[in-house]
Amino acid sequence: MTDHPTSRAPVADLHELLLASENISGFLHTFTTTIADALSTDGDEVWCAVTLLRPKRSATVAASSDHAEALDEIQYHYGDGPCLTAAREHRVVHVPDTRTDPRWPAYGQTAAANGILSALGVPFHLAGEAEAGLNVYADRPDKYDAATIEVIERQVAEASTILRMAVRLAGHRDTEADLQAAMASRTTIDLAVGIIMGQNRCTQEKAFEILRAASSHRNVKLRELAADLVAQVGRGPATTHFDT
Repeated sequence: MTDHPTSRAPVADLHELLLASENISGFLHTFTTTIADALSTDGDEVWCAVTLLRPKRSATVAASSDHAEALDEIQYHYGDGPCLTAAREHRVVHVPDTRTDPRWPAYGQTAAANGILSALGVPFHLAGEAEAGLNVYADRPDKYDAATIEVIERQVAEASTILRMAVRLAGHRDTEADLQAAMASRTTIDLAVGIIMGQNRCTQEKAFEILRAASSHRNVKLRELAADLVAQVGRGPATTHFDT
């Protein structure tokens, strides 16, 4: 294979791809589709997917097609294979022919039976943020020569930089969402305290103690009890009353 069309997707395009994507999954889906389309030449078909390693199980987070996701499931079934090894050991793993490769004979037989005659696993370099790999499957043996593998490695390396940034941004968004949720809970609690102050003509400190005691007595989370009180008052005359 001498033509390397994947080289037409420079890192600047990947940045644009990330900006145009709603989330990380959208970015990776388009990335896998782009790689698969670029490698599907001369009547050969290529499928790509991204595997994310989790503590208790691996999962496909993006795929160029449903078939690519199904191909990943073969490795998950056996718990090992070229792409899982690439993600775990942070190295490129190349299987020129699944029918003859001795490293994963059971996987190789099943892969070949499902039309996978060569496979390539390329790890993303995520600097401890996560462990993931690009899985590239082809329907003929010896699909990838050294130059093609180098191009794919370069694409994954470029995507890794962007993906690290996206993972961190997602983490910040999660943190921001947690803070917003906490602020919303705090606002609800403050409203509930104000309602109790009005009902009992007591201080803010005393009202909060009443709410906390009721939460403990009823075995209900403080924010949930506060939300229930605010909701009842919002529906009309207050019927909930916490005695001093």
